[in-house]
Amino acid sequence: MTLRLTWVQPEDLVGHELRQAAEDGRDAHTLAARWTEAGGPPAPDAAGASGTPRPDLRRLAEELLDTLTSLPSPLTAQEPTPLTSIQALTTGDGAWTRSGANEAHPRVGGLPRLDQHRTAGAVVEARSAPEERMPTTGTATALRDRLHAAWLGRAVGCLLGKPVEKLPLPALRALARAAGNWPLTTWFTARGVPPELLAAHPWNRRSAATSLAENIDGMPEDDDLNYPLLNLLLLQRYGRDFTTADVARLWLDELPAGRTFTAERVAYRNLLDGVEPPLTALRRNPFREWIGAQIRADVHGWTHPGDPVAAAAQAYRDAVLTHTANGVYGAMFVAGTLAAAATGAADVHQALTAGLGVIPPRSRLAAAVRLGITAAGATPDFDAVVDRLHAELGGYHWVHAVPNAALLAAALTHADGDFSRSVCAAVSGGWDTDSNGATAGSVAGLLAGHPDRLPERWTSPLKNRLSTSVASFDGIGFDTLAELTHTEAVRP
Repeated sequence: MTLRLTWVQPEDLVGHELRQAAEDGRDAHTLAARWTEAGGPPAPDAAGASGTPRPDLRRLAEELLDTLTSLPSPLTAQEPTPLTSIQALTTGDGAWTRSGANEAHPRVGGLPRLDQHRTAGAVVEARSAPEERMPTTGTATALRDRLHAAWLGRAVGCLLGKPVEKLPLPALRALARAAGNWPLTTWFTARGVPPELLAAHPWNRRSAATSLAENIDGMPEDDDLNYPLLNLLLLQRYGRDFTTADVARLWLDELPAGRTFTAERVAYRNLLDGVEPPLTALRRNPFREWIGAQIRADVHGWTHPGDPVAAAAQAYRDAVLTHTANGVYGAMFVAGTLAAAATGAADVHQALTAGLGVIPPRSRLAAAVRLGITAAGATPDFDAVVDRLHAELGGYHWVHAVPNAALLAAALTHADGDFSRSVCAAVSGGWDTDSNGATAGSVAGLLAGHPDRLPERWTSPLKNRLSTSVASFDGIGFDTLAELTHTEAVRP
C-alpha cells in the first residue's frame, strides 16, 4: 500500500516549483522538459498530491527540486527576503533606522531589537500613519475589548469561509444564490439548495459538518485559529524577543505534524530532517510564497498597537521559518495593518496604508494590494471588483499570498470598516476563503472596538468556545483569549 503524504512527497512538488519559477522569472525550461519527458505530472490544482502516485519519479524529483531552487531570480532585488534588504527598500525616510531596527538582534544576527521599536513614534509617522494621528486611545479595558472583538472576528470570518474553501468562484456564487444568500450576508447553508447543485459542487468535506448554518456548534478547529493560539503561546513562553528557532521549538512541542499544510508541513519535515531556519523555508518548498505565514500574523499586530514596524519585524521572525519574499511580506503587511487598527483611532484605510508601508513597494504583493484597494475604491459592485482580480491574478494558485492579499485589501476597502460587509466580501471573492475571511474579521473586529458591536447572528453560534489541537487552549473562550492577549500587548 502506498502512503500518500500530501504536500511533502517530492514527486508532487516539482509541478508547484516549476510554477513558482515561472512566477519569479527563473529560467526553468530545460528542467521542465526533463520532468515532462519522464512523465512527471503537473502541479495539482487544489489537492496536496497528484492524482496518481509516482514514487518511481522521486529521485529525479529531488534532483530537480534542488536544482530549481538554486536558479537565480531577476526579481530578487525588488523582492528580497533578508530583513536588512527589506528595510532598505522601505526606509527612504529612515524609519527603520530611527527605530534601531538595523542593529543586530542579540540572539539572531541581523534581526531587529523590538525593545528599541517600542518607542518608535517616528516609525509610524514615516509610514503615512503617524502616531500623532493614531494614538492608542482609551483604557486597558478598551484595548481588551478591541482584542476580544478581533478574536471573535477572526473566528467568524474563518467559519464563514470554511465550507466553500477550495471551491471555484462560480460554484461558490451558485451555492449562495440557490440559498437566497447573494450578495452574501450570512452563513452558508445546504437548506433549499437543489441536490444536483450540491452534487456538482460539494462543500469542503472536512468542514461542512461543523460550518454550515445548520451545523454550527461553537468554533471548530482550523489552522487559521491554531496559529494565533501558537503565537500567543510563543509570546508567553519566550517573550517579544523570541527567535525563529524558538518558533520551531514551539511547533515541535505543541503542533501536531498532521495539522500543518503547504509550506508549514514542508518546514516541519525539514526540521525533522535536521535542517535549521531559515533553510527550512527554502529546501524543497515550492509553497514558500503562499498564504501560510500571513495567517499567523494576527497576534504580532494585536500586541503592537500603534507600532506597525515593530509588529512587522516580529511577524518577520515568525514567517521566515516557512516562507520567503512575498510569503513573508503577506505576514508583515497583515501585522502592520492590525497594529494600526489596534489603536482604536485609525480607520481601515489608514490601517491598510500602514501595512503597505512596511513591505517592499515594488514587490508583487504590494502591487496586488494596491490593485485591490484601487479597484474597490473605483467600483461600487463588489462582484465586478472580484471578477477583475480573478482576471488579473487568476494565474496564481488559489493559496498564493499575492492574489489573496489583493482580495483582502479590496474587501476591507469596499466594506469601509463595516464588520459584516468585510467578512462577507472577503469570503465571497473565492480563493482561500477561510483565511481571507479570518483576517478580514480580525481587522474589522478591531475597528468595531467591542464584541457587542459585532452582530449577534455572527457571534452567538460560536458559544464562546474554540476547539483546537493546541492542547492547552482546547475549549477556551474568546473572552479569556482577549485577556491573555492583552497581557502580552502591555508586557514591557
